Amino acid sequence: MKYINFENDFLPAKDEFFMQEALKEANLAYEADEIPIGAVIVANGRIIGRGHNLTERLNDVTAHAEMQAFTAATNFLGAKYLVNCTLYVTLEPCVMCAGASYWTQISRIVFGAYDPQRGFKRLQSSVLHPKTVCIGGVLDNQCSQLIKNFFIKKRKS
Repeated sequence: MKYINFENDFLPAKDEFFMQEALKEANLAYEADEIPIGAVIVANGRIIGRGHNLTERLNDVTAHAEMQAFTAATNFLGAKYLVNCTLYVTLEPCVMCAGASYWTQISRIVFGAYDPQRGFKRLQSSVLHPKTVCIGGVLDNQCSQLIKNFFIKKRKS
């Protein structure tokens, strides 16, 4: 597990640091021929959960990066709620993952690339917990490019 000490809990540098960690997870998915989306969950400057897409490997449409990270983080904490935690994910969560985040009561969601087709923000009403703060577009170009490269590679093969 990584530790990092930031004076202000909401510094953009902190968000970029942990988004880089989520990108490492996304690269693991890419190498496994999964759609390259990665996620980490952070509490008190410490990564307590990691995940990347495993939908192909597990033959499970619900095995999204966020779901893997939620499970890892709640197992780490020994609790089902993720209050005072932040989810960093390389792509805007889908409705399923946003809904799951509601039940975890996660405090913050920081995502990289926007997903205008399947992201939860396209809905008029929010599916997030009312206390959840959401920030989008952190390292958007890097997150978007990884996904674009994946699908370009898929189309060529």
